[in-house]
Amino acid sequence: MGEAQFSAMVLMAVLTITLSVLLPRKVSGDQMLNRSRWMMAGGTALMSIQFLLQYLLKLRMMGVTQAVMVNLLFFIPCSWLFTLSIFNLQHEGQIRRSIWWNGIVTWLLVVIVLIVAAFISGKSLLIDTPEMRIAEYISALAYCVMQVNYTFALHRGNQQLTQALSNYYDYDTGDMLRWMKRSVFLLALVAVGAPFLIFSKGLLLFGYALIIFFTLYYLVFCFICYCVSNDSRRVSEAKANADETKMEEERSQVHTMTEEERRRIGLIVDDWIQKKGHLHSGITMQEAVREMQIPRYQLAAWLKTTEWELFNPWLTHLRIEEAKRQLKAHPDWSNDTIAQQCGFASRSYFQQVFKKQTDMTPAQYVRECKI
Repeated sequence: MGEAQFSAMVLMAVLTITLSVLLPRKVSGDQMLNRSRWMMAGGTALMSIQFLLQYLLKLRMMGVTQAVMVNLLFFIPCSWLFTLSIFNLQHEGQIRRSIWWNGIVTWLLVVIVLIVAAFISGKSLLIDTPEMRIAEYISALAYCVMQVNYTFALHRGNQQLTQALSNYYDYDTGDMLRWMKRSVFLLALVAVGAPFLIFSKGLLLFGYALIIFFTLYYLVFCFICYCVSNDSRRVSEAKANADETKMEEERSQVHTMTEEERRRIGLIVDDWIQKKGHLHSGITMQEAVREMQIPRYQLAAWLKTTEWELFNPWLTHLRIEEAKRQLKAHPDWSNDTIAQQCGFASRSYFQQVFKKQTDMTPAQYVRECKI
């Protein structure tokens, strides 16, 4: 156990140094990423200190209760900081006060409960007593409630970002946010397991510790990859487009589209499709409305009246229909050529989307057409 604690301490320290010293070169000038970086660095630093205390004081040898108390006092603010860092990314730095105070109040509640338990028992915090064990169960439940509440809020934020991306880019952007979804799930898994596993021993405890360790490492590693890639810029661009579309709608005081307006926008869209505007690879919603010469909110409102509702699913449908026509007319063309002609970014992406939409590969579709 001592070797594992020492290894975890070293790795957490390395991650802290990476976030606070090495990563700034990649995120200089981006206030939002910098704030999330410091939040994560604070979390990894707390965990490094926690593992150091466990190693030096040999708390597991003193008793389970002492180790659990230190784990709770350090891991709750660590989990809070990691969660805040994701909130910061989701909301472009605009974090509600309730989100901030949820974690602070939970940690203060845990401290008070532990102190009260020590006062009632009349013994030190480092003495294993029934009162202290009950207090730690209560603390673990409080941590669980905190993280579950955060999980629902983070899930809503992910849904909003996913919708913003799908309503702006012409390709599947799921990979940009998948790490956030997995991280939220892992943090929730750790929190839900806390009331049941904090007093466990042996392999069960070791397995739970591995989950915690993997969760923190995965979250930090994915965040670093997110920072050094262009994903953060793309997400910010899509969210800004969604915010501007909403502002345009509010300024126009139009909240529902009339049938006459829907037909007018439909004619403009049909004309754009006739001119092959939907086959331009890499086109965004902003570029599409510029070519159509209509406000963004009008195209967004019109899309909501269709079965696809969002820009990317609608555009993908149009491109797949064009791909079907091209495959029928030119069965000898390669998938690379079809993808290029129909606006798909690559052959592999075209094949993936075609299979998803038709339950057939392009080659199978060609064979079906010949029958």
